[in-house]
Amino acid sequence: MTSGAVRTGIALLRAGRPVRIDGPNRVAILAVETATQELLDLLDPDHRAQLLISGQRAAALNLANEREAADPGAPVLIERAPWLDAEAALAIADPGRDLDRAPLGPLQPVGQACAETGRAALDLARAAGLLPALWLLDARVADRAVSVAAILEERRHPSVEIVARARLPLDDLPTAQIVAFRTSDDGQQHVALVIGAFGGRPPLVRLHSECLTGDVFGSLKCDCGPQLKQALQLIGDAGGGVLLYLRQEGRGIGLANKVRAYSLQDRGLDTVESNQRLGFADDERDYGHAAAMLRALGISEVRLLTNNPRKVEGLQAAGIQVVDRVAHQMPTNPHNAEYLATKRKRSGHLLG
Repeated sequence: MTSGAVRTGIALLRAGRPVRIDGPNRVAILAVETATQELLDLLDPDHRAQLLISGQRAAALNLANEREAADPGAPVLIERAPWLDAEAALAIADPGRDLDRAPLGPLQPVGQACAETGRAALDLARAAGLLPALWLLDARVADRAVSVAAILEERRHPSVEIVARARLPLDDLPTAQIVAFRTSDDGQQHVALVIGAFGGRPPLVRLHSECLTGDVFGSLKCDCGPQLKQALQLIGDAGGGVLLYLRQEGRGIGLANKVRAYSLQDRGLDTVESNQRLGFADDERDYGHAAAMLRALGISEVRLLTNNPRKVEGLQAAGIQVVDRVAHQMPTNPHNAEYLATKRKRSGHLLG
């Protein structure tokens, strides 16, 4: 079962263990963020392991090779050097110290035998919520494998299962039910709030990405907390609908990486630049899981509460018909004005 292999691969990377990638070029990978020097020495006693980083991170480091020149998003492979150990590799992967230290190097990019394998390996690291940076090792050091095809299949066609549901009384809202889902790939648990009745028409739906800092702590750096509250109010005023609460912290890069991005923003980078410097795209979210959740609830058409055209495009690409887009605009404050402006100017968000 492909989803089981992908889930196992994610768990091993998080635990700092090697995983074999089976595809056009078989190789074992070890996440830079969770690898220890002791394990690296054990798995690579001859110090031949190369370092794989994303094209976005390579661009931030002003690295390039022939493949990246043809495709700016292609992974970049760095030749092993005597000084390149576990600590130095983490310093290359994590931009938090970029402005605090002298440049590391020299770094020597080299050609890759197969960019497809590299992309799939980095996708697995991203799905694990880790920095997209990997040690490439001899395939024989890993006894658990996941194929390139399985990684691509899960990314294109993720599935979910309903694991629990219950009534949930909510303040000033119609009768509601909370439905918990588990995903096939990374095992994450997402929830849906099914509120009121839809009256036989496409329900009003909000896709809300988890934001611990905004939803729970009331951070003023974003508009997520007020968006969540207003979305529930609008769904209640409409008589019913669905709010999907998706585990996509930091536009899909994970909580730790989001905090890293916040640190970069403190140094003057905007949200897009911060994500790219970490080695991610400006927005790593996809909406396959959201579409699968809606289908599991028997919903194929929605009125989508959003100002983000990518959400409309993502749901429709995943097979959910968006019959109407309902504006969802929040006022600014002195702390998030630049953040909201960046969403409009660089991420294509609409004003209303």
